Amino acid sequence: MSDTRSDGDLLRAIAADRDRHAFEELYRRYAPWLSARLRARCADAGTVDDVVQETFLAVWRGKARYREEGDVAGWLWRIGSRRLVDTLRGEGARGRLRQALARLRHRDEASAEERVLAGVEHGDLAGALTRLSPELRAVLQATVVDGLSTREAAVVLGIPPGTVKTRAMRARKQLREALA
Repeated sequence: MSDTRSDGDLLRAIAADRDRHAFEELYRRYAPWLSARLRARCADAGTVDDVVQETFLAVWRGKARYREEGDVAGWLWRIGSRRLVDTLRGEGARGRLRQALARLRHRDEASAEERVLAGVEHGDLAGALTRLSPELRAVLQATVVDGLSTREAAVVLGIPPGTVKTRAMRARKQLREALA
């Protein structure tokens, strides 16, 4: 088996013949890349590893079907990112996230982000941020600092996506008013 087979050839061999060598080759090509992308969305390496395995198991078991449209990397990314969100939505993960957020809200020590923002000398951004309610600050943390989408932030914070949008809008408005 050569490493020169196209992605489409590998996927056809996996789907038609359950070709283990083709599967291993596809895994070697894309698992490190998929892991790196998912780690940008989730800091828990164990969760990311589980999601990568689930993604490739779906390919092996034929639950995820490639329709030969677009690139394989994009197709694997869609599978993996959906599985990550599903995993984060799970009640166990949601409970752990709520506990972690509660600990962050009630601790005395400032976070790294809070220390950095406190050192900002342009305007009174640090002061304006500290005057925001914890709910508005949490939304800004998730969407601006952590770079999560509205849906992802909703899962992490345990609130509806519409609430994330509303709180982000309110936070921006309050910051504009405070810095004007």
